[in-house]
Amino acid sequence: MSESPHASDAADLARRIRVRCLKMVHAAKCSHIGSCLSAADVLGNLYAWWLRIDPDRPQWRERDRFILSKGHAAAALYSVLALKGFFPTDWLASYSGDGTKLGGHATHKGIPGVEVSTGALGHGLPLAVGMAIGLNRDGLRSRVAVLMGDGECQEGSVWEAAWFAARHRLTNLVAVVDHNRIQAFGRLTDVMGDISLARRWEGFGWRVLDIDGHDHDQIASALATASSEGDRPTVIIARTVKGKGVSFMEDDLLWHYKPPDDNQLAAALAEIEADRALPRA
Repeated sequence: MSESPHASDAADLARRIRVRCLKMVHAAKCSHIGSCLSAADVLGNLYAWWLRIDPDRPQWRERDRFILSKGHAAAALYSVLALKGFFPTDWLASYSGDGTKLGGHATHKGIPGVEVSTGALGHGLPLAVGMAIGLNRDGLRSRVAVLMGDGECQEGSVWEAAWFAARHRLTNLVAVVDHNRIQAFGRLTDVMGDISLARRWEGFGWRVLDIDGHDHDQIASALATASSEGDRPTVIIARTVKGKGVSFMEDDLLWHYKPPDDNQLAAALAEIEADRALPRA
């Protein structure tokens, strides 16, 4: 596959998201760094080129909407919004602190660029469906993207919303499943058995694209396809690795919960910064 014209910008943004997330989670001594790192490449593409947004006008009526349904990965969302200029990067230092704006799960109050507060799993897709219908009825060309976890797909509200979206042919709706195969209490297959997310979404009437969620060419191609003409909503099953980018965090459930200590932070940042093909954060 030839390299996407967006690949370099998206990869650079994803790398900077990872750097910011590691520093934020370390400083706050909080959880969910693994979930942030697995989603970074998808977020890098969404915010580098795909979403029609304006940091100077966060409530622009014709903007695309993005919902982070896996709200526990809030550090990644805050990072990308700050890096894109929605609010000062200085705010990131307050992440998950008592009484500060940037809560440990995504919160929209006083945070430009965050459409809705999330954290209770299974709510993001229903909210996105409502937004997509409203935009269509208002005659706007805006799109709605929602990033979900694979463990989240065990929620009944997800499938109720998926069925409804297909029935109403919401072609302006794109769901991305961060399929890192690890949820809160173990591997997805250990908790729910050997499931096929693609087959289930197809059964509910969606156009399904199955990709490597860390390959920027594949992500870009899938997002471009999702924007193309169709007669149903699109879901991108992004096969990812929890903790991607830091070798000792990759595919390890423990990094759903624990923050890096000082030495681990230094080692993690060194790994990410080792790619000299990209500018430093």
